[in-house]
Amino acid sequence: MNDPASIVRCQRWGQNGRSDESSRSVPEETAVALTYNGGTYAVMMATPLDLDDFALGFSLNEGIVDSSDDIQSLDVLSADDGIELRIWLDKSNADRLQRRRRHIAGPTGCGLCGIESIAEATRPARAVGPGKRFSSAQIMAAMASLSGFQKLNMETRAVHAAALWEPARGIVALREDVGRHNALDKLVGASTHASVPAREGAILLTSRVSVEMVQKSATVGASVMVSVSAPTATAIRMAEAAGITLAAVARRDGFEVFTHPSRIASEPL
Repeated sequence: MNDPASIVRCQRWGQNGRSDESSRSVPEETAVALTYNGGTYAVMMATPLDLDDFALGFSLNEGIVDSSDDIQSLDVLSADDGIELRIWLDKSNADRLQRRRRHIAGPTGCGLCGIESIAEATRPARAVGPGKRFSSAQIMAAMASLSGFQKLNMETRAVHAAALWEPARGIVALREDVGRHNALDKLVGASTHASVPAREGAILLTSRVSVEMVQKSATVGASVMVSVSAPTATAIRMAEAAGITLAAVARRDGFEVFTHPSRIASEPL
């Protein structure tokens, strides 16, 4: 099933007991296999939506490719039990992938499942450039605008979003998924497909910020990350080392900045 959501029957309960039969839209999660040159590299549970972006973003974030040009072909193939993202690489990238000897089989949104090396799991994030400077009012307005772009979440109330925001254009790309890592992979793929540089804006997240979310954001050179939830201590240390401004616990009345606060100004810019 390749629809991103399904209508299911349910029973409503309240203080007065059970009421009438009802229905609800819920997101689909599908087994998505990423295969490279005929071999399975990862199987992830993901929302069957924007899968071409997912394939590119995952490949970039995993270090399998350095750019979209490294992918010779990509086919999205549906089967009864899931979806295969069949990717073909040139020989140099295929040989590099083979040397990594890594295989993942993860549950919903599992960003580090199957990693064989502790060093690989905690590898430093790529250092980012100077980036842009934003006012606190701009950051708050950007986060407030997120919900209006989350079409699948408005329907199901059960998926994460990752967005790229620019001060002059607002939200320029947003992707959703049941897995927060998948949503960010999709966003990286979408921004790369559209040739929209993340260093010009900020990455907005509706999930907590863990270490791999910092690693993925750094892959595309994002110098500012903002999330509605809190970060982990390791994510803070990694963002600090990578030069990323990490803001979190973003609410209507403000947010908290954990690293490199010089990119956030209290006055209008």
